[in-house]
Amino acid sequence: MNSNTFLDKLSAAILSQSDIQLSNCLIVLPNKRAKVFLLESLKNQLESTSFAPTIISIEDFIQEISGLRTIDPIELLFEFYEVYLSVTEKTKQQSFEEFATWAKTAIQDFNEIDRYLLEPNHVFSYLKDIEALKRWNLEPSNTTKLIDTHLEFWAKLPLYYESFYTHLLKKGIGYQGLLYREAVKNLASFTTTITNQIYFAGFNALNQAEEKIFKHLANENKAKIYWDIDEVFLNDSYHDAGLFIRKFKKEWKPFVNQDFEWVVNHFSEEKNIEIIGTPKSIGQAKIVGTIVENIQAENPNLEKTAVVLGDENLLLPVLYGLPESVDALNITMGYPSKNNPAQLLISKLFKLHTNAKQRNEKSYTFYYKEVLDILNHPLVEPYCKVAEVVKIINNNNFTFFSNQKLFSLYEEKYPNSENKFFQLLFTRWDDSLSDILANLQAVLLTIKSYLSNEDAEEKVTKAFVYSVFKTINKLTNYHETYNQIESLQSLQAIYKQIIDLAEVSFEGEPLSGLQVMGVLESRVLDFKNVIITSVNEGKFPAGKSQNSFIPYDVKKELGLPTYKEKDAIYCYHFYHLLLRAKNVWLLYNTDNEGIDAGEKSRFITQLEIEKQPKHNITSTIYNAVLPEKAYEPVTIPKTDKILTRLHEIATDKGFSPSSLTNYIRNPLQFYMQRILRINEADEVEENIAVNTLGTIIHNALEDLYTPYLNQFLALHHIEAMETKIDEVILKHFKEIYKEGEITKGKNLLAFEVAKRNVYNFLQLEKKDIEEGQAIKVLLLEASLSCEIEVKSLPFPIKIAGKVDRIEERNGAIRIIDYKTGKVLGNSLKINDFTDLTSDIKNEKIIQLLCYALMFENHELKQNREVSAGIISFKNMKSGFLPFGLGKGKDSELAISSEILEDFKLELETLIVEIFNAEIPFKEKV
Repeated sequence: MNSNTFLDKLSAAILSQSDIQLSNCLIVLPNKRAKVFLLESLKNQLESTSFAPTIISIEDFIQEISGLRTIDPIELLFEFYEVYLSVTEKTKQQSFEEFATWAKTAIQDFNEIDRYLLEPNHVFSYLKDIEALKRWNLEPSNTTKLIDTHLEFWAKLPLYYESFYTHLLKKGIGYQGLLYREAVKNLASFTTTITNQIYFAGFNALNQAEEKIFKHLANENKAKIYWDIDEVFLNDSYHDAGLFIRKFKKEWKPFVNQDFEWVVNHFSEEKNIEIIGTPKSIGQAKIVGTIVENIQAENPNLEKTAVVLGDENLLLPVLYGLPESVDALNITMGYPSKNNPAQLLISKLFKLHTNAKQRNEKSYTFYYKEVLDILNHPLVEPYCKVAEVVKIINNNNFTFFSNQKLFSLYEEKYPNSENKFFQLLFTRWDDSLSDILANLQAVLLTIKSYLSNEDAEEKVTKAFVYSVFKTINKLTNYHETYNQIESLQSLQAIYKQIIDLAEVSFEGEPLSGLQVMGVLESRVLDFKNVIITSVNEGKFPAGKSQNSFIPYDVKKELGLPTYKEKDAIYCYHFYHLLLRAKNVWLLYNTDNEGIDAGEKSRFITQLEIEKQPKHNITSTIYNAVLPEKAYEPVTIPKTDKILTRLHEIATDKGFSPSSLTNYIRNPLQFYMQRILRINEADEVEENIAVNTLGTIIHNALEDLYTPYLNQFLALHHIEAMETKIDEVILKHFKEIYKEGEITKGKNLLAFEVAKRNVYNFLQLEKKDIEEGQAIKVLLLEASLSCEIEVKSLPFPIKIAGKVDRIEERNGAIRIIDYKTGKVLGNSLKINDFTDLTSDIKNEKIIQLLCYALMFENHELKQNREVSAGIISFKNMKSGFLPFGLGKGKDSELAISSEILEDFKLELETLIVEIFNAEIPFKEKV
């Protein structure tokens, strides 16, 4: 820390008072955070060993005067509910989740009323009268039940307050405001017991109770008050940073028997202030990492450096954005539990089990997405061996399955692995809420056991887990004590209500390394290098948030703080951070649209307009680096290994017609699938995909026709096939779609579409037979291949693929390709072969001609005329759509050897390009 920090100055002032022993001093600071730094400062200035003074926060001091203890917001809510039930008629009692929605705000208002020592009944009657005035012209007969209930609520607020206050007092506990009110009542008797010299240091805004306590103790010569204000702020009557202290300086003279201390002059000293705007929060997190790296180059242990987060939600992105060289880190801030990874896991478990219970009480059915959500969660996936289970769920299209099925899949894949964690996550939740809460505690304890204390990242995770564990513990205690939670839905709703009140606290090395803190935690502390994030309106300052039942004008009238006072508090914190700093970075979000939108904070504008002569202010806008081209297509040069792999394909399995058209469509796709052999990852098909439906229809037709191969089809053959449609389609659905659900929804429609397509195909066949056509199916799903010689290559190229059907029809050969999509006859006609293989719109023609080429030398051809075409299931009325050379009626439908020779030349051109080492695989976009 700087040698002229406020805490150093305070240490020097205390040590200079030779008539007072250090151990008899009581130092009261705005927060606990500064205690360690003050002790360090005292230690550095002491010349001999001494007992340390007592250093406490203002909250602890008030607790001491009042003789009561504060409880956390969750416990407070539960206590309030107990009081609410005791004073409300049974017929009008709300459930806890309904109660909690307004009770949080009510407690906040009770707190403000007490901290400012207002007469509660006066405030509540004011509010009741305002509500009544809103409806002053309504006759009693015109009011609705809702209006009556609303007015009744306002009338009951004094009762709730009074009963709650008395209840807490009896128990010796309270919320902050109650302790303040009681402390003021006890002040006179407490003063007589004081033996220490008290020092109040580093305060700014004070509530009514604090003012009373400070003035009283100073007047009685029991306390000294040390402010920390710069003359720039104090002497400018419009500057919000000095708003409160100007008032105290002016009004407190009769009560304080010491000079006004201290007014300093540090703000106008030389400072480097860099204002950096960047779109979105994540951009700020990245920039913080870069700034820290640059500071570390000059100051390796990052002493005197603080990152202050204007928005607490930035904590995780900032931690991930810090350079690896940051080995000492201290996080002191409240992080909201809402975004806590452990909380998100518990919420997902609630969702999974609540839905499983509602879906099917007997078999306890899970939905695959909810299961995968948990298995892929960062607190589960590293510690649960589940990769194989996830694979089975994806491969087999499991959409809904019981927890027993999930356990059997796990045992099947990991037979000798007893994973208790897996069991805990998916064991059935019965009706006992105590067991459910015990299960959640066990889940969190198991995660804790996997985390080490050495790894910095895991220490942060541990803090997250502990925070949620405490919340579940409180829920358990509440459930056991009051027995008010009756169902799983209620438990889930209460969990949602109270998790918002839980905050995560972290442990770290307070005096070494980088300090990461929230705005309130930075009070009284001074740093040489300060990085402040989210300096946007609505974040820093927080702006107008009316989370209160007391309207603005009433607050103004009663002397309660409004958003204007809250802005002034933020203003003081902001300028105090800058006060003794030498290098300051102010980061803000430039994006003014979307969820994460922001407007530059007024504090930045104020700094620029009221610029001090010695301040060196620079402004920069960082945008993501945009390339000149929005997207550069990927290019893969053909290495020797790639050419070897191409040779291997050409001489072994061969190129299929679809792989050749794949190359025409996108060479990069061809490279991925054929060279690298990367296939698409399996995922659960909740709704049957088009290609899956196509496979089912193909397989069903193969099944139906196989018994009648090599014989002329008769009507009774087709009729026999018709009776088997349902059975065969169902069989292939189960083979291809495996565990997928086909009895309802879109999948049932797809099932019916498949049956209808096969039925329509058989009707087409029937019609042809009735018209006297002689049809004999020769091959189904036939694997064909041929080799072609390419002049520039020293080896033959194999073309191989599967043909859906080859038949003899009226003495000629027909090669048929089934397409489940819509194909029009014109798309299979071309005038000539110019540019045939350079345009993807010709892909179906290329496939048909490849089939004809492969069949050219087949023993079944026997010099018969060959035609090739498509049967499109979405254009069934057009029947067989043949390939034709030439337009219109004159097109040649028979595929002669001349046509095949011309096609072969085109194919050679394509293959030469594929093997050309000079032509890379270039992505088509």
